[in-house]
Amino acid sequence: MSAWAPSGVLVSSIKITAATVRRGDVIQLGGQACQVGDLIQLPQGAKQLLFESGELLTMHARTRLVAMRMSRRR
Repeated sequence: MSAWAPSGVLVSSIKITAATVRRGDVIQLGGQACQVGDLIQLPQGAKQLLFESGELLTMHARTRLVAMRMSRRR
């Protein structure tokens, strides 16, 4: 699913793993949208996601989540 935003930003729903997660991805956790602010690499392919709201989530190498990713049109 892709949606056009008035500011020229394309928003798409994607499946992410610890290998593909990026800063700026928005993940819905417990009904609250959380934006990834920082990533910390852990052993065996896992990552800790630090959200802008202060929450911390550990993604193991095989964890799969749905996220919203924004990209600018060129």
